[in-house]
Parts: sequence; structure tokens; C-alpha cells
Amino acid sequence: MRPRRKPRTPTEERLKRSAIAYLQRYSSSEENLRQVLARKVMRASLALDLNPDDFQFMIRDTVEFCVRNGLVDDRAYVETKITSLRRRGRSTRRIKATLSAKGVCSELIQEALDDDPQNELNAAIRYAQRRRLGPWRTNTQPDHRMQEKEIAALCRAGFSYSLAQRIVSAEDIETLQQSESAG
Repeated sequence: MRPRRKPRTPTEERLKRSAIAYLQRYSSSEENLRQVLARKVMRASLALDLNPDDFQFMIRDTVEFCVRNGLVDDRAYVETKITSLRRRGRSTRRIKATLSAKGVCSELIQEALDDDPQNELNAAIRYAQRRRLGPWRTNTQPDHRMQEKEIAALCRAGFSYSLAQRIVSAEDIETLQQSESAG
């Protein structure tokens, strides 16, 4: 493995190039981009024995540049992230935690979740399908202990106990899908 190259002194131009390269590869929130750039500055500061506080204005200006030019849009980021996480069967609680960790404000998260057409039931059904719980289990006649384990798995994933019970105790997939389209 090649040794890492010694970091260069951060300049506003280098930070902008780094931010653009990062945003070409990953979708990001404002705060997450700020954290990424701060880590880059911190690595360079440690290697070059510089004060990282001297570069905070550059980080701020770079993030503002990205927002001004439409490279970073927290609202669009939240909406696409919610859609992606719902598709993977993530609960509302898990989505809130994930987006909060990325530095998105809670009001924006709640607003986007209120507008979210896919509800908690859809996500729970998707999670149960992926984990083969409830009507998707391979063992068609589960005992009480197995059902409790499945309920616990759904609850650990952030779904409510009543929703977990409803999915695990469903007789077949059609019953769940009918209740999904009715709700």
C-alpha cells in the first residue's frame, strides 16, 4: 500500500474543489459538508502544525458557495434520503436519527416526514420482507417464542409494538397488502 501523501495547506480554492468532488460523489446536507471539510482541514492542520481555527471562515465560505450555487439543498437531500430509507424498510424513528446525525434540523425532517406518502406500514412490510418475518417466514407454523422474537426484531428496528404485532400475526401477505391499501 502506498503511503499517504502529505496534505497541502488548505486554501479556499482547494476547499471548493474538495467540496465539489465530494458532492459529485455523495449527496450531502449543509452541516455534513461542513463536517467533511472540517475533517479535511483538521488532517492538514495536524500534519502541517497549523491552527484549524484559522480556516473556519474558509469552510463557512465554501459551504455558502455550495448552497448559493445549488450544489447543497437540505430540503432535496431530506426528501431523497427519506425515500431511500423507506424503500429499505427503515422506521420513522430510524430515519429521524439518521438525518439528525447528518446535521439536518428536526423541523425540516418532521416537515418532510409529514409530506411522506409512504407510511410506517409500508416500511414495516418492506423490513419484514427483507428479514423474512411474519407472512414471509420460511417456517409456516411459528411457535409463540418465534413470534415474540420477530416482534422484538421489528421493535428494535424502530417500529411500534402494535404494528410489529400486526405484521407478525398476519395470516398471509394478501391480508397485509389489503390493510396497506385501506390505510
